[in-house]
Amino acid sequence: MAAAKCRVVVLISGSGTNLQSLIDQAAVDGADYEVCAVVSNKADAFGLVRAREAGINTAQIDHREFADRRAFDRALMQEIDRHTPELVVLAGFMRILSADFVQHYRGRLLNIHPSLLPRYPGLHTHQRALASGDREHGATVHFVTEELDGGPCIVQAALPINTGDTAEILAERVQAQEHVIYPLAVCWFAQGRLRMVGDSAQLDGEPLPRSGKRLGGGQSLNY
Repeated sequence: MAAAKCRVVVLISGSGTNLQSLIDQAAVDGADYEVCAVVSNKADAFGLVRAREAGINTAQIDHREFADRRAFDRALMQEIDRHTPELVVLAGFMRILSADFVQHYRGRLLNIHPSLLPRYPGLHTHQRALASGDREHGATVHFVTEELDGGPCIVQAALPINTGDTAEILAERVQAQEHVIYPLAVCWFAQGRLRMVGDSAQLDGEPLPRSGKRLGGGQSLNY
């Protein structure tokens, strides 16, 4: 009898390209996780179409229909918990989550951010990296805490900033790396290799550095 797969709920607000990378990896023979539901705060999010085409349960909860953030988050938690996930993954979910929500899923809530954290939390990361004259840029998967983009880093993909790069070009190059490292981090969690212990991330029982595991320069991936 095959071992039960790690159940994952993905939260989205838009097109769902990172969601698609997670769906694709889950479809690989021997995958350790399954995407059991996708929830969006926007009814027209194309990620919902991706999920339905893959036969995944979907739900839409409009944040504008709630009096405040906490009320919306309570409804969101109720929908997520209906699917009994071991892991909740933010994939372009454009909502700041309440402390109650973050605490409810502490240690099993992941996000991906388009910068090499702790550099450039928040928005407009590609333009900020260019404006600062950085030589490299990238993306980071991290555990979510109450601090915006401040939770323990798990894995980063770094790439050089080339002469002539614009924010748009950089965004495309970084997004391609996101599609690699996000399924990787989810696989590590599903395999029991990745955990949040206190305020740090651990992989295979060893604390990760502040910036997480760094990938770049053609390194091979270990799923």
